[in-house]
Amino acid sequence: MSTIRTNAAASMLGVSANTLRGWERRYGHPLPRRTDGGHRIFELAEIEALREALSQTGDAGAAIAIARERGEGPSSPERLRLAFAAFNEQRADRLLEESLLVRSLERTVEGVLLPAVEMLSEGAPERCFAFRHATGWLAAAKRVAPEAVLQQGVLVFDASAKGSLDALHVQALELLLRRVGLRTLCLPIELRRERVGAALRALAPSALVLAGAGGDLCSIGGLVYATREVCGGIDVYDFRGAIPDTGAGTVQRLGTSPIAAAQTLRSRLSSGSHARSSGSRAPNSASGAISSGSRAAG
Repeated sequence: MSTIRTNAAASMLGVSANTLRGWERRYGHPLPRRTDGGHRIFELAEIEALREALSQTGDAGAAIAIARERGEGPSSPERLRLAFAAFNEQRADRLLEESLLVRSLERTVEGVLLPAVEMLSEGAPERCFAFRHATGWLAAAKRVAPEAVLQQGVLVFDASAKGSLDALHVQALELLLRRVGLRTLCLPIELRRERVGAALRALAPSALVLAGAGGDLCSIGGLVYATREVCGGIDVYDFRGAIPDTGAGTVQRLGTSPIAAAQTLRSRLSSGSHARSSGSRAPNSASGAISSGSRAAG
């Protein structure tokens, strides 16, 4: 996403930096974000839209109203955040639809939807509204996802806390795994290990993903053990910190990006570079990281 600092934005608009800051206070637009160093940065698309509106009207207030109404330029996390902050469901839907015109669904999810929710204060009503809207939007996208084209399956154990950003990222990962052609099943980490046999036999997963940082190591270790009892050698992956990174063990890290995680899993499974193809691991061997973590927790 292209951003510019205050002086550059003011120069584009033909005003001083102080005037631009005055518009921010008076109109709330254009609304900058802050860098880690505290500097204001503006989205280039919003500044360009405002410049065009200014050239048409010559009046700051009217131009800002026009730029907001038109929603010129690609949808952005900031514009979506403002819709969520106003509890405006229709505008949020429209912004996501606009994004899909210029971005893939994957880039809309990771580059617009998830950052917009993250911008809102945790525990605030605006965040709650945004979370529910995002959950519904992702679920609708999953319902129309194409059928799996690969034989391999991925089982995701969701260890995210309810209502957390982790939970949205896990939901996004499930959607994107389906969109890359993998058979996918997502189950809560709270399941007792003796209850997962039917699901494992139905999916016959080639990979197990432990997702989200809200689970305890004993529960996670028990589910990994149960999975390997049924499925034999199977690679175990971590998404967004379900397992503490001790530098040991066989858990493979997928990072925090749903797009990168889905692409990595598709690449490894479609190429056959996973444990099940080689049968090199004992069916009941849990990863070293989980085993040691469970002992420590006990």
